[in-house]
Amino acid sequence: MASPYNTNLDRNPANFQPLSPLTFLERAATVFPDHTAIIHGGLRRNYADFYVRAKQLGSALMNSGIKRSDTVSVLLPNTPAMLECHYGVPMCGAVLHSINTRLDPAIISFQLDHADSKVVIVDSEYMPLIQESLKLTKVKPLLIQYDDEEYLGPRLKSKAIDFEVFLEQGHSSFEWLMPEDEWDAISINYTSGTTGDPKGVVTHHRGAYLLSQGNALTISMPKHAVYLWTLPMFHCNGWCFPWTMSVIIGTHVCLRQVKADKIWNALWDNKVTHLCGAPIVMSIIINAKISIKRKIDHRIQFLTAAAPPPEKMLTEMRQAGFNVTHLYGLTETYGPAVVNDWHESWSELPLDEQATLKARQGVRYLPLEGLDVLNPKTMTPVHRDGKTLGEVMFRGNVVMKGYFRNAKATKDAFEGGWFHSGDLGVMHSDGYLQLKDRSKDIIISGGENISSIEIEEVLYRHPAVEIAAVVAIPDEKWGETPCAFIQALQGNKISADELRVWCNKFLASYKTPRKFIFTTITRTSTGKIQKFKLREQAKNYLKDKKT
Repeated sequence: MASPYNTNLDRNPANFQPLSPLTFLERAATVFPDHTAIIHGGLRRNYADFYVRAKQLGSALMNSGIKRSDTVSVLLPNTPAMLECHYGVPMCGAVLHSINTRLDPAIISFQLDHADSKVVIVDSEYMPLIQESLKLTKVKPLLIQYDDEEYLGPRLKSKAIDFEVFLEQGHSSFEWLMPEDEWDAISINYTSGTTGDPKGVVTHHRGAYLLSQGNALTISMPKHAVYLWTLPMFHCNGWCFPWTMSVIIGTHVCLRQVKADKIWNALWDNKVTHLCGAPIVMSIIINAKISIKRKIDHRIQFLTAAAPPPEKMLTEMRQAGFNVTHLYGLTETYGPAVVNDWHESWSELPLDEQATLKARQGVRYLPLEGLDVLNPKTMTPVHRDGKTLGEVMFRGNVVMKGYFRNAKATKDAFEGGWFHSGDLGVMHSDGYLQLKDRSKDIIISGGENISSIEIEEVLYRHPAVEIAAVVAIPDEKWGETPCAFIQALQGNKISADELRVWCNKFLASYKTPRKFIFTTITRTSTGKIQKFKLREQAKNYLKDKKT
């Protein structure tokens, strides 16, 4: 039976508009035109100029033949141009494809072909990289070069169009395009591709709109907050913060390089209130030379994802003037969609109990409708006992549309009406989620499931350990056992026997790593440890031992 409340009460332009984060910049420029939107070195750009430049970019792209649903790729560091692309590209109906600046030419060429890129906007520093990539592609996109004044390295001469010249071809009064449907794609971001080709995660205007506001609401960002860009904008579109800052009329402080002196100078000079990053960024901050550090006279909010920071690191960050909030999400959820929402009463607990609570990922963001730990076979919730393992699953408007040109992967990811994250976790009695491992990283030894994260948490408590990563290593008797890769803090020496004794204090004996490998552990540009590479190293170690 039709609802009487729908009779002659139809959608029309007066009562319905598709949601899009592009409207945030339009409002900011209209209401606070003179407020500083972007700081980059000596550059100060207000919201009125930011909006005009974004419109010019959208207009110039349209004039060059770009139409709705075309892909515009960008290979840029955290610069004003990258912010302008987050608005200007979708303003002409195109889809933004942000490329990880640390990828090799083969992977970049795959992405450009897969996304059918029509335009590539590239920073001068990465022109040699994009030229090598384009030698391998089928697509032949229009090439636009951005010359950043903060870049002091060599500039390769090319036939690319200068970014500023290209902008001048656009109109400042451009009537930019709203999406025809809020379900229209706004961006495509590629996963790391650790098992096969990278998958293209397609996100839409509605999700970007909701998560952008969700960021501000979840972490209580005040109007005119000042945000330092230590998180790469190419990573999940900077967790949607390029759009969030327009919601609160905030100031972007761009940072081309994540280096200790540049971070501390930016924090002090610009009175930064918020920044995001992996634990490696915290390490850079707290391990900086005394001569570089500044005394912060206000509390700075640091939002981190990846593995929970060690208790020692949290203490040092607190002493340095930072309040750390743990987030969790994936590219498929537009970035963070889970937050460790802190209860005031928890601050009265002993520090070791606080550290245990901080190790949990938390509860769903406001714009996420569903978060649970389910048995992937029965699709039923696991017991809320903090022990029963299941797969973390998401449901809601801030979950991706799907994987571009990959129907099977999309179907598998949404099996049973939930997004399957591939992460394994437990649910505590108070409804707080805690990750235990990636499904592919779980170690099965003698039929027992061992969480690599659990072992890493113990290793991180050791005062001489800077980075710890645990993977499975083949074992003739048990099938596989834990193998720990250890990077010691500078100036510290530590032995395998010492770590073995340490682990036995906190873990069941079968969980204690049989093998410790001391080395420098590299991370990706987003702070992640690529465990598939460590597993290969562990296997090669065994081969070398046999020979």
